[in-house]
Amino acid sequence: MMLFSARSLRPMTGAFAAALLLGGCAHHHRLAKDVNADLAASKVTQIGVNAYLWRAALDTVSFMPLTQVDSNGGVIVTDWYANPSTPTERMKLTVTILDQDLRADAVRVAASREINQNGQWVDAPVAAQTVQKLEDIILQHARDLRRGAISG
Repeated sequence: MMLFSARSLRPMTGAFAAALLLGGCAHHHRLAKDVNADLAASKVTQIGVNAYLWRAALDTVSFMPLTQVDSNGGVIVTDWYANPSTPTERMKLTVTILDQDLRADAVRVAASREINQNGQWVDAPVAAQTVQKLEDIILQHARDLRRGAISG
């Protein structure tokens, strides 16, 4: 057994205490980062639905006039919008956020389309890829918002 004097133990004790404190800080930082990443990945819902999907949906349809916006129910309804380059065609959207988690199946877009024939607006079919593309844009934007929340 090795014996140390009180004088020689003091520097070793200080070094040991510093190592423990620094190790604890590193663990706390990693734990805080893991918790933030988990929150950003899942249920960030100070409103009734996933906040990233909600923000992304609002941003995506912001060029259209909005008639109903319900963050607790997760519903956005637009009014009719006609693109100035095609004034004889107009669209109306309903975006629904279905979950509190950021998932691919948590957003649903329904679209209505009308074309102007002889001064009358007549229902017209909406291409399935149009709705799918809008859903993809919303999901991608939500993922980007999440990435920004984790890194920022």
